[in-house]
Amino acid sequence: MTPVVELSKVRKVYPGPGASGGHVALEDVTFEVARGEFVCVVGPSGAGKSTLLRCLTGLAAPTSGEARFGGEALRSVPAAVGVVFQDYGRSLYPWLTVSRNIELPLKVRGVPRAERSGRTADVLASVGLADAGRKYPWQLSGGMQQRVAIARALVYRPDLLVMDEPFASVDAQTRFGLEDLVLRVRAEFGVTVVFVTHDIDEAVYLADRVVVLSRPPGTVSEVVDISLPGPRDQIATKRMEEFARHREHLLGLVMTR
Repeated sequence: MTPVVELSKVRKVYPGPGASGGHVALEDVTFEVARGEFVCVVGPSGAGKSTLLRCLTGLAAPTSGEARFGGEALRSVPAAVGVVFQDYGRSLYPWLTVSRNIELPLKVRGVPRAERSGRTADVLASVGLADAGRKYPWQLSGGMQQRVAIARALVYRPDLLVMDEPFASVDAQTRFGLEDLVLRVRAEFGVTVVFVTHDIDEAVYLADRVVVLSRPPGTVSEVVDISLPGPRDQIATKRMEEFARHREHLLGLVMTR
């Protein structure tokens, strides 16, 4: 089966002043994501995790190598990709209601109003905000705003959901709830997920596989299969010996490479 998205020998260099040759962010990065898979990306600061996502979604072109989506070379951002960023506050329009924020991608695509309303109501219910459609983002907590951002990414039914440290700005309790939310909507919508995080526990809890990037320039140190049963639970799963073993292994990779 053709992977949803894949990188092949990707190198990314940001130009620098003079004859310095620029900054090498990624070097010879190769991995693929199968349909329906949940893949987390971890690595030390400066390893190129956000650059990897930009190449993976068509927001940035590799300096060399190739990024492919559905088997085709990426030349721009595919319509079937949804993106959720860490800075959810800036991604929502404060003068639009929650419903209007969510249905905006559908409006841009010319989806009829009745269908927009139905799909918006469906995703609001899926993220636990069925009664929040008429509120404005500034009337919601940080965790609820991030739920709105997730709903907006899901409303046009993407094949791939890409998330760049989406829960880094919320408190621990809210973070746990959002992690479970993402697992739930992943199962409900059948969406493939690539999720960047600094939090090793979060990566182990969420992922089917974890891609570990090295110290800069970022290369793939290892791809780790996570052998934890589902459905996952914040208490029971994290008590498992397998969880501790995966956590220790990943910490060792991130701290030493």
